[in-house]
Amino acid sequence: MINIPSPALSIVGRHNSGKTTLIERLIAELVRRGHDVGSVKHHSHVGFDIDIPGKDSYRHRAAGASETVIAAPGQMACVKTVEGELECADIVRGMPGHDIVVVEGYRKSGLPTVEIMRAGNEADARVAEVFAEGARCGWPLGTDFTQFTRGAVPHADDEAREALRRAEVDSREAAGRASGEHFKTQHPDHADISNKLPTANTVAVVTDIDVALEAAAIYGVPAFGFDDVAGLAGFVEEHYVRPRVTVVIQAGGESRRMGRSKATVPFAGRPLICRIVERLAPAADDLVITTNEPENLAFLHAEFPQLRIQLVRDVYDVRGALPGLCTALESARNPFVAVVACDMVFASASLVVAEALAMNESGADVVVPVNKHGFEPFHALYRRASCLPAVRAAVDRGEKRAQSFFGEVDVLEFTQDRVLEAEPMGGCFINANTPEELHALEESFLEK
Repeated sequence: MINIPSPALSIVGRHNSGKTTLIERLIAELVRRGHDVGSVKHHSHVGFDIDIPGKDSYRHRAAGASETVIAAPGQMACVKTVEGELECADIVRGMPGHDIVVVEGYRKSGLPTVEIMRAGNEADARVAEVFAEGARCGWPLGTDFTQFTRGAVPHADDEAREALRRAEVDSREAAGRASGEHFKTQHPDHADISNKLPTANTVAVVTDIDVALEAAAIYGVPAFGFDDVAGLAGFVEEHYVRPRVTVVIQAGGESRRMGRSKATVPFAGRPLICRIVERLAPAADDLVITTNEPENLAFLHAEFPQLRIQLVRDVYDVRGALPGLCTALESARNPFVAVVACDMVFASASLVVAEALAMNESGADVVVPVNKHGFEPFHALYRRASCLPAVRAAVDRGEKRAQSFFGEVDVLEFTQDRVLEAEPMGGCFINANTPEELHALEESFLEK
């Protein structure tokens, strides 16, 4: 099976903010909703205990996380010694296959971040004051507000904005100085506050501090109470959990140039369809194969019993890419539908997941790769609810090309750079139309 990257979300706060309690409750709620959850616990100090009742790692696992990584400078809980401190992104990349990885700590991970501020925590309360001060003055989220907490705070006018710009320049120029030297602030722990303020990556706030709620509202950042775990889980599920995807492999029927069905032509000693199923299964919550000859592909039920593959006949008797796409959308059980041709020898589950995350984030109806040849509609992702009516209407008009309905829906073009980011090996769209092309691809595959 191919390992595919897991989406991740960081939850941060200061010491005794209640992060672990919130995280274990969030994990339990997401698991209850049927999601596979991994977790990461970061320690800034050297050394840690693993799986001892009461310890954070034990609590993550007891809540239902299927995999937990504990990380500290020089050590991580994978029976593996490392030099220095691992980057969060490296750890998450090593935890593939989850619907979401919830990270505790790693404030500077660059991940979407949930910020915790608890009223009973003095450091949280001071951060909340500075957070609210910046919000009232109209300073951008992510600005180091501690530069403006000495005495009277300037008003949010042109003069204040210019002061902010100058301070940001000064901050960059002073980056090499000793910690805190370039900050003028009334708090003795200004350096700690400046390093632990909400940032531009903050996507939600969990707090019981009124001024923090006020600031979140000003910035348009969703805020949740500590008891509203269901609300937080719903937010995470909607925006960050890997969306449910039906993967449809279009096998069609007999290929004139192949002299038989492409799905059953031999590739590396097995029917080609077996390779495509194995490559795409990691991204599939539901796997469908559309075909004009289901009886010839029935062997797949015995070959992959765990996948519960559906073999679906084409809805239309006429040939054409668009009628085939209509069958794919009609047969899907999930809102997102990845449609892939059965002769794409290097089809990529990672690309399917990247397209699904892009669709979830953008709200697009179609996420389609583009290259110098144009669209690649048969390694693309479709939103069933909006695309199916448009496709049916186009078929009724006599259209045959897959992209003929794109003008009626919201299309997000997935650039080659984004394709290669998801699948660095590339080659996702190479297909075999003739026995000679298939033989060349087989030789290339066997050489690797």
